[in-house]
Amino acid sequence: MELPRRKFLHLAAGAAALPAMPRVACALDYPTRPVRLIVGFAAGSGLDLYARLIAQWLSDRLNQSFVVENRLGAGSNVAAEALVNAPADGYTLFMASAAQFTNATLYNNLSFNFIRDTAPVASVSRGPFVIVTNPSFTAKTTAELISRAKANPGKVTFGSAGTGTLTHVSGELFKMMAGVDMVHVPYRGEPQAIVDLMGGQLDIDFSTLAGASEFIKSGKLHPLAVTSAQRSELFPNIPAVSETLPGYDATPWSGICAPKATPVEIIDKLNQAINAGLTDPKVKAQFTAIGSTTTPLTPSEYGKVIVGETEKWAKVIRAANIKVE
Repeated sequence: MELPRRKFLHLAAGAAALPAMPRVACALDYPTRPVRLIVGFAAGSGLDLYARLIAQWLSDRLNQSFVVENRLGAGSNVAAEALVNAPADGYTLFMASAAQFTNATLYNNLSFNFIRDTAPVASVSRGPFVIVTNPSFTAKTTAELISRAKANPGKVTFGSAGTGTLTHVSGELFKMMAGVDMVHVPYRGEPQAIVDLMGGQLDIDFSTLAGASEFIKSGKLHPLAVTSAQRSELFPNIPAVSETLPGYDATPWSGICAPKATPVEIIDKLNQAINAGLTDPKVKAQFTAIGSTTTPLTPSEYGKVIVGETEKWAKVIRAANIKVE
């Protein structure tokens, strides 16, 4: 017996909707168990602090534990690979950093493509670096640093947290835009660079604000400029490099990503919860206190940031011929 056309179409539409129902129900219930937030750097690092602020907010808002897991190795590639290989169910997330923008070009043998194999969930924050010097260094401004470097090609040294890190490529971008020749001195992390800078073994250092702020406040380091397009809320009296070199911007982003096939309903739920935290006055103040500014975006907008920043730093890395061992 033939079904009336209207009844047939109604049943067909209902059947088509069935596959979507478990996904929606999953998103409504999510999360029902603890969620891992993987960080590719050590506990106590700037990125780790950002992750713990967001994890605490999500734990309180979604009534489930969000647990930060530090996985070190290969400039955060070990952590990123763990994300890519995790189930796409929303229970494994990754705190992405500027390392993802540079690693795509620095490493030729990665088993994954970060842009292709992950799903952007939410942007979290941006926090500039600061160019700092020993107080005895004669250049006190960006313009004076450029003049000194031009008068002494190959003599001015600049430190970074390591070859290929964004502090390094930020220095290379500065060299290109200023037309100067400075010598890069890589360190295994930020603390030793600051020690050598204060000891006079290094001329300038590209440092995180979090790492240098206490030394700036105590007068042990002199800040030349922040690397963001605008001045920092934490140190509004420090000029931005862009005030001398228009267009210069080397501000690392942090954000959260998930495995590629994670249901969009879960991604949207996380994005809404995270953005609510990023606009909360208390959370914003916590980020400002460690030198960063919250940056709520949609998943699509954050995805465009990842692509754009990866392309931007790829050009600098290739132009400077930066290699990692």
